[in-house]
Amino acid sequence: MIFKDKSKSIPITKEQVWAAFKLVKANGGSVGVDGVSIQTIAENPEKHLYPVWNRLASGSYFPPAVKRKTISKGDGKERHLGIPTVKDRVAQMVIAKELEKVLEPIFSKNSFGYRPNKSAHQAIDQAKTNCWSYAWVIDMDIKGFFDNIDHGLMIKALRHYTDKAYIITYVKRWLKAPIQLKDGTQIQNTEKGTPQGGCDQPVTGEFILTRSI
Repeated sequence: MIFKDKSKSIPITKEQVWAAFKLVKANGGSVGVDGVSIQTIAENPEKHLYPVWNRLASGSYFPPAVKRKTISKGDGKERHLGIPTVKDRVAQMVIAKELEKVLEPIFSKNSFGYRPNKSAHQAIDQAKTNCWSYAWVIDMDIKGFFDNIDHGLMIKALRHYTDKAYIITYVKRWLKAPIQLKDGTQIQNTEKGTPQGGCDQPVTGEFILTRSI
Protein backbone atom coordinates (compact mmCIF):
# COMPACT_ATOMS: atom_id res chain seq x y z
CA MET A 1 0.00 0.00 0.00
CA ILE A 2 1.49 3.36 -1.02
CA PHE A 3 0.59 6.24 1.26
CA LYS A 4 2.56 9.46 1.28
CA ASP A 5 3.77 10.55 4.70
CA LYS A 6 2.12 13.61 6.18
CA SER A 7 2.14 15.10 9.63
CA LYS A 8 -1.21 14.55 11.34
CA SER A 9 -2.71 15.66 14.63
CA ILE A 10 -3.97 12.20 15.65
CA PRO A 11 -1.54 9.27 16.07
CA ILE A 12 -3.27 6.87 13.71
CA THR A 13 -0.85 5.35 11.24
CA LYS A 14 -1.19 4.11 7.69
CA GLU A 15 -0.11 0.70 8.94
CA GLN A 16 -3.05 0.58 11.34
CA VAL A 17 -5.48 1.29 8.53
CA TRP A 18 -3.91 -1.34 6.29
CA ALA A 19 -3.95 -3.95 9.08
CA ALA A 20 -7.59 -3.09 9.79
CA PHE A 21 -8.52 -3.58 6.16
CA LYS A 22 -6.88 -6.99 6.08
CA LEU A 23 -9.00 -8.03 9.07
CA VAL A 24 -12.17 -6.68 7.48
CA LYS A 25 -11.30 -8.46 4.24
CA ALA A 26 -10.75 -11.75 6.08
CA ASN A 27 -14.13 -11.44 7.78
CA GLY A 28 -15.97 -10.73 4.54
CA GLY A 29 -19.35 -9.04 4.49
CA SER A 30 -21.63 -7.15 2.15
CA VAL A 31 -21.47 -3.60 0.81
CA GLY A 32 -22.95 -0.57 2.50
CA VAL A 33 -24.72 2.49 1.15
CA ASP A 34 -21.83 3.44 -1.16
CA GLY A 35 -21.90 0.10 -2.99
CA VAL A 36 -18.11 -0.29 -2.67
CA SER A 37 -17.09 -3.91 -2.07
CA ILE A 38 -14.09 -5.38 -0.30
CA GLN A 39 -12.77 -6.59 -3.66
CA THR A 40 -13.01 -3.11 -5.15
CA ILE A 41 -10.92 -1.70 -2.32
CA ALA A 42 -8.41 -4.56 -2.54
CA GLU A 43 -7.86 -3.78 -6.23
CA ASN A 44 -7.00 -0.14 -5.51
CA PRO A 45 -6.26 0.27 -1.80
CA GLU A 46 -4.51 3.63 -2.15
CA LYS A 47 -7.56 5.22 -3.76
CA HIS A 48 -9.97 3.96 -1.10
CA LEU A 49 -7.91 3.63 2.08
CA TYR A 50 -5.77 6.74 1.86
CA PRO A 51 -8.81 9.01 2.48
CA VAL A 52 -9.82 6.83 5.45
CA TRP A 53 -6.41 7.26 7.05
CA ASN A 54 -6.17 10.94 6.10
CA ARG A 55 -9.50 11.76 7.74
CA LEU A 56 -9.02 9.54 10.78
CA ALA A 57 -5.59 11.01 11.46
CA SER A 58 -6.75 14.60 11.04
CA GLY A 59 -9.95 14.35 13.09
CA SER A 60 -12.16 14.96 10.06
CA TYR A 61 -13.62 11.46 9.67
CA PHE A 62 -17.42 11.29 9.76
CA PRO A 63 -19.15 7.94 9.20
CA PRO A 64 -21.55 7.59 6.26
CA ALA A 65 -25.07 6.31 6.79
CA VAL A 66 -25.58 2.75 7.96
CA LYS A 67 -27.76 0.63 5.68
CA ARG A 68 -30.67 -0.93 7.57
CA LYS A 69 -31.50 -4.56 6.93
CA THR A 70 -34.54 -6.15 8.55
CA ILE A 71 -34.62 -9.85 9.39
CA SER A 72 -37.34 -12.00 10.91
CA LYS A 73 -36.80 -13.29 14.44
CA GLY A 74 -39.17 -16.21 13.84
CA ASP A 75 -41.75 -15.12 16.44
CA GLY A 76 -43.52 -12.63 14.24
CA LYS A 77 -41.12 -9.89 15.29
CA GLU A 78 -38.36 -8.27 13.31
CA ARG A 79 -34.82 -7.27 14.11
CA HIS A 80 -33.09 -4.31 12.53
CA LEU A 81 -29.45 -4.81 11.58
CA GLY A 82 -27.08 -2.10 10.43
CA ILE A 83 -24.58 -2.55 7.61
CA PRO A 84 -21.82 0.09 7.55
CA THR A 85 -19.79 0.66 4.40
CA VAL A 86 -16.63 -1.42 4.06
CA LYS A 87 -14.47 1.67 4.52
CA ASP A 88 -16.38 2.60 7.65
CA ARG A 89 -15.82 -0.92 8.97
CA VAL A 90 -12.10 -0.36 8.40
CA ALA A 91 -12.23 2.89 10.38
CA GLN A 92 -14.17 1.18 13.16
CA MET A 93 -11.65 -1.64 13.20
CA VAL A 94 -8.81 0.82 13.75
CA ILE A 95 -10.49 2.25 16.84
CA ALA A 96 -11.66 -1.18 18.01
CA LYS A 97 -8.09 -2.42 18.01
CA GLU A 98 -6.99 0.57 20.06
CA LEU A 99 -9.73 -0.08 22.60
CA GLU A 100 -8.88 -3.76 22.64
CA LYS A 101 -5.45 -3.01 24.09
CA VAL A 102 -7.09 -1.31 27.07
CA LEU A 103 -10.18 -3.44 27.62
CA GLU A 104 -9.03 -6.95 26.79
CA PRO A 105 -6.98 -7.43 30.00
CA ILE A 106 -9.97 -6.65 32.25
CA PHE A 107 -12.49 -9.03 30.72
CA SER A 108 -13.76 -11.93 32.81
CA LYS A 109 -12.26 -15.35 32.10
CA ASN A 110 -15.85 -16.43 31.44
CA SER A 111 -16.29 -13.91 28.64
CA PHE A 112 -15.74 -15.29 25.14
CA GLY A 113 -17.91 -13.21 22.77
CA TYR A 114 -16.05 -11.14 20.16
CA ARG A 115 -12.69 -11.63 21.89
CA PRO A 116 -9.41 -12.39 20.12
CA ASN A 117 -8.16 -15.96 20.32
CA LYS A 118 -11.40 -17.09 21.96
CA SER A 119 -13.74 -19.68 20.48
CA ALA A 120 -17.15 -21.23 21.04
CA HIS A 121 -15.44 -24.50 21.97
CA GLN A 122 -13.49 -22.73 24.71
CA ALA A 123 -16.75 -21.23 25.97
CA ILE A 124 -18.30 -24.71 26.16
CA ASP A 125 -15.29 -26.03 28.07
CA GLN A 126 -15.49 -23.13 30.54
CA ALA A 127 -19.24 -23.70 31.00
CA LYS A 128 -18.53 -27.36 31.70
CA THR A 129 -15.97 -26.39 34.34
CA ASN A 130 -18.38 -23.93 35.92
CA CYS A 131 -21.13 -26.53 36.07
CA TRP A 132 -18.90 -28.77 38.17
CA SER A 133 -17.97 -25.87 40.45
CA TYR A 134 -21.36 -24.27 41.14
CA ALA A 135 -24.84 -25.55 41.98
CA TRP A 136 -26.66 -22.58 40.45
CA VAL A 137 -27.00 -20.76 37.12
CA ILE A 138 -28.06 -17.19 36.32
CA ASP A 139 -29.69 -16.81 32.90
CA MET A 140 -30.06 -13.17 31.96
CA ASP A 141 -30.93 -11.27 28.79
CA ILE A 142 -31.36 -7.54 28.27
CA LYS A 143 -34.38 -7.01 26.06
CA GLY A 144 -33.70 -4.66 23.16
CA PHE A 145 -30.19 -3.92 24.41
CA PHE A 146 -28.86 -2.39 21.20
CA ASP A 147 -32.09 -0.48 20.62
CA ASN A 148 -31.88 1.16 24.04
CA ILE A 149 -28.23 1.86 24.70
CA ASP A 150 -28.05 5.30 26.30
CA HIS A 151 -25.51 7.35 24.38
CA GLY A 152 -24.59 9.49 27.37
CA LEU A 153 -23.96 6.51 29.62
CA MET A 154 -22.01 4.78 26.89
CA ILE A 155 -19.63 7.72 26.52
CA LYS A 156 -19.35 8.02 30.30
CA ALA A 157 -18.31 4.37 30.50
CA LEU A 158 -15.87 4.84 27.64
CA ARG A 159 -14.23 7.81 29.35
CA HIS A 160 -13.61 5.59 32.37
CA TYR A 161 -11.25 3.45 30.29
CA THR A 162 -9.62 5.90 27.89
CA ASP A 163 -8.67 9.55 27.91
CA LYS A 164 -7.91 9.64 24.19
CA ALA A 165 -10.14 12.43 22.89
CA TYR A 166 -10.17 11.13 19.31
CA ILE A 167 -11.54 7.75 20.39
CA ILE A 168 -14.34 9.46 22.32
CA THR A 169 -15.05 11.73 19.34
CA TYR A 170 -15.26 8.93 16.80
CA VAL A 171 -17.43 6.69 18.97
CA LYS A 172 -19.80 9.63 19.45
CA ARG A 173 -19.98 10.07 15.68
CA TRP A 174 -20.68 6.37 15.14
CA LEU A 175 -23.45 6.50 17.71
CA LYS A 176 -25.03 9.41 15.82
CA ALA A 177 -24.48 8.05 12.31
CA PRO A 178 -27.62 8.30 10.15
CA ILE A 179 -29.53 5.17 9.17
CA GLN A 180 -30.57 4.62 5.56
CA LEU A 181 -33.87 2.85 5.08
CA LYS A 182 -34.81 0.49 2.25
CA ASP A 183 -36.43 3.29 0.24
CA GLY A 184 -33.25 5.37 0.40
CA THR A 185 -34.42 7.89 2.96
CA GLN A 186 -32.22 8.56 5.95
CA ILE A 187 -33.13 9.05 9.58
CA GLN A 188 -30.91 10.56 12.22
CA ASN A 189 -30.02 8.46 15.23
CA THR A 190 -31.38 9.70 18.56
CA GLU A 191 -30.01 9.86 22.09
CA LYS A 192 -30.22 6.11 22.48
CA GLY A 193 -29.70 2.93 20.51
CA THR A 194 -27.24 1.82 17.89
CA PRO A 195 -27.71 -0.42 14.85
CA GLN A 196 -26.91 -4.03 15.64
CA GLY A 197 -24.45 -5.65 13.26
CA GLY A 198 -21.92 -4.45 10.79
CA CYS A 199 -18.15 -4.50 10.76
CA ASP A 200 -18.51 -8.25 10.35
CA GLN A 201 -20.08 -8.79 13.74
CA PRO A 202 -16.97 -9.30 15.81
CA VAL A 203 -15.58 -5.95 14.87
CA THR A 204 -17.97 -3.15 14.07
CA GLY A 205 -19.81 -0.52 15.78
CA GLU A 206 -21.27 -3.39 17.74
CA PHE A 207 -17.80 -4.70 18.56
CA ILE A 208 -16.58 -1.27 19.56
CA LEU A 209 -19.60 -0.45 21.66
CA THR A 210 -19.93 -3.75 23.49
CA ARG A 211 -16.29 -3.51 24.46
CA SER A 212 -16.75 -0.01 25.78
CA ILE A 213 -19.01 -0.94 28.70
